[in-house]
Amino acid sequence: MISLGVNSVLFRQFDFATAARRIAACGYDGLEISAIQGMCEHLQLGRWREQAAELRAVMAETGLRFLSMEVAGIGDEARLISAFEAGAELGIPVVNVGPGGKSGVPADLDASLARLAHLAAKAEPYGVTLCVKAHVGASVFDTPTTLRAMEAIPSPAFGIDMDPSHIFRAGERPEVAIRDVLPRVRHVHIRDYRSGQPGPGPVELQACGRGNIDLWGYCGALVEGGYDGPVCLEVIGAGPQHDLGQVCTVAAESYGYLNACLRRLGARG
Repeated sequence: MISLGVNSVLFRQFDFATAARRIAACGYDGLEISAIQGMCEHLQLGRWREQAAELRAVMAETGLRFLSMEVAGIGDEARLISAFEAGAELGIPVVNVGPGGKSGVPADLDASLARLAHLAAKAEPYGVTLCVKAHVGASVFDTPTTLRAMEAIPSPAFGIDMDPSHIFRAGERPEVAIRDVLPRVRHVHIRDYRSGQPGPGPVELQACGRGNIDLWGYCGALVEGGYDGPVCLEVIGAGPQHDLGQVCTVAAESYGYLNACLRRLGARG
């Protein structure tokens, strides 16, 4: 069964317990805990051991599972080792990062792939999977560069985090592109995108079903290809102007859309 979760970055203005309780109330199976430095650190990698008991208590209270964590950057190896340690101890199976570098610069792509290969080897002893996603403007930004990463990094501790919004913004059809990379997909970040918006767009328009991405077709391709990993809503841009009700609405609306799609496809009970 495909598991549905929410990246806690949507609740960046609120503490982790509040985020988890609301995510559970929306119906999700689990969550992706944000450890994004400078944006949202519900998991503080410099002091994760001090947080561990509280995090476990919140997850036990809510009945949620840790599906993944997002670290974002790949430049600080010590920080990523801490992420692997935290993942192993807290039962977080996937550590998501961005590729770094700039699109269209071959040297940047080569450097990013070498860095990711090195970090995947470091992740292996911890039993966690390091996942990277194609990202607008980065060295890995579309399907061809994702395939390069798959070819260059054979480690079993390396996987692809396939985010349809970035592939859509690269001018591709995610519901088609997913078929090429699915053998190495270990995590899915998901949100919608309305054409013409700068960046990912307003928080409200990132809710699944609000944009122009064929998310029904994308879900169908996931199920047809046998994917049974986590699908986590990742909505960026929430801030002080968004109250708790507004971010909960985005989470609940997206859960309703995704759960209905996946139930219809036989991928949820």
